[in-house]
Amino acid sequence: MIIVGSWRLRAWRRLVEGGEATYPLGENATGVLIYAEDGTMAVQMVAADRPSIAMDDALGGDPCQRAAAYSTCLAYFGTYEVQGDSVIHRIQGSLFPNWSGTVQTRPLAFDGNVLVLRTPPTTGADGTVVNEIAWVRVDQG
Repeated sequence: MIIVGSWRLRAWRRLVEGGEATYPLGENATGVLIYAEDGTMAVQMVAADRPSIAMDDALGGDPCQRAAAYSTCLAYFGTYEVQGDSVIHRIQGSLFPNWSGTVQTRPLAFDGNVLVLRTPPTTGADGTVVNEIAWVRVDQG
């Protein structure tokens, strides 16, 4: 199946080995993933009930309010290519600055019209973790 097009977030699950699934942005998070024909891509995911900031200046406001807003979303953009059963994201810019300039490979799988991307396993304080993000193709009609 071709991945070019727009995809709507179905779920972002954080799977800890031997534990339960959690939802980093909540079970009702929303988002969009766009893979363009020219090889560019962008993704944005946000929690359903993000707190507002007490001013209209996107770069102003109370630092604690901005930190709360930052912790309820994830976004990045760059280029991509499909290689076998994986998609490679070359991240040019990210809300999470540590990802800017990195290359991230995501194993991909399809379940009907659902695209599932997974992160490679990482080990941290709570054990081995895999993030699984499911996307539903946006109808073109």
